[in-house]
Amino acid sequence: MKIIRSERYAAGLLLAAAALGLILANTPIGPALITALGTHIDMPLLGLDLSTKHWISDGLLAIFFFLVAVELKRELVIGDLNSFSKAALPAMAAFGGVLIPAGVYLLITAGSGLSSGWPVPTATDIAFALGVLAVFGRGIPTRVRVFLLALAVLDDLVAILIIAFFFTQDAQLQYIGYAAITATVFGLVSRMLKPRSAWVLSRRAAWPLVIVLVILGVLTWYFTLRSGVHATIAGVILGLVMARVPAGRAHHILEPYSNGIVLPLFAFTAAMVAIPQVSVGQLSPAFWGILVALPVGKLLGITAAGGLGSLIARRRDRPALNLPDIMMVACLGGIGFTVSLLMSELAFARQPEVADEGTLAVLLGSGISIVAAAIFVSVRAKHYRRTAHHHEAVAAE
Repeated sequence: MKIIRSERYAAGLLLAAAALGLILANTPIGPALITALGTHIDMPLLGLDLSTKHWISDGLLAIFFFLVAVELKRELVIGDLNSFSKAALPAMAAFGGVLIPAGVYLLITAGSGLSSGWPVPTATDIAFALGVLAVFGRGIPTRVRVFLLALAVLDDLVAILIIAFFFTQDAQLQYIGYAAITATVFGLVSRMLKPRSAWVLSRRAAWPLVIVLVILGVLTWYFTLRSGVHATIAGVILGLVMARVPAGRAHHILEPYSNGIVLPLFAFTAAMVAIPQVSVGQLSPAFWGILVALPVGKLLGITAAGGLGSLIARRRDRPALNLPDIMMVACLGGIGFTVSLLMSELAFARQPEVADEGTLAVLLGSGISIVAAAIFVSVRAKHYRRTAHHHEAVAAE
């Protein structure tokens, strides 16, 4: 299990799964595989009518968002976002990393009728970004990783809000109410698993409560799906309402399955698109908007906002990152991947051809960011290793 928890392994597996999906989609068996993903697995009695692909993106991916929410809550309560002074710099950087890419996309797609795709380049893939940092960043100070993690968590929070508010259609208030009830009960039951709860102190078995939590979690997901709100929001709600200690245990248990099954499976199915047989000039503005906004928009937005925040922090005599480190994190922030793929699927749900081009743009834009980040991180890591060696030599004298 240890290797599956590794950030390097998770990033590598994610990339391999996406590459495999894209390659297979463009082989002779590609059409059959794409058709299979569109096959519906219906449950009429429950009112569920989802394709295989949507069972993965709406169902399994909720587990990933549950883990994101648990990390977010931890950072807000006891981590690097638990005070204004700690959260200010990554919050400013995250704001720039959302606003500028969206602006770049809208500028490129102006007048094309494809403005709905603006959320696609605003996301950052936590697992992938941290994986690239882990692979190439030997010697990078811990404060840089902490800044990247905080920024990516806030970035995901924005993505969650975008999904909740901009991709909700015909909301059914009664089902939203049912989801709120089951989520509330879920949170209350989870508190019975806290270390000093009466249930734990009486040495009762935990498994009955775990079964109840699973049932309540599934019900919350079901009601959220039926409400018209994207079903992955259920994972977010459950992660936020669950008691911190049991949530930490759940995160530890589920993380290998998320890294080893959920995310690769989603990346594989999301990347399974046929490359359009058109000339470069015939590609839609959405393709170019995403392709440019992910690596360039993120770099400009995070660098500008993060640099400004760093100057403010220095003026207040607080430790801050220097500009090269902020630019390095900005390159990592351009790796949209998982959440951007989901955004593209949602934004262009009624335009399959544009959705395919959007997927390709996410893969290419994230790929450019991966290469740029790998180079930048390697250079900075070498700088820090050289500096550390110099300080050791001076200390030895």
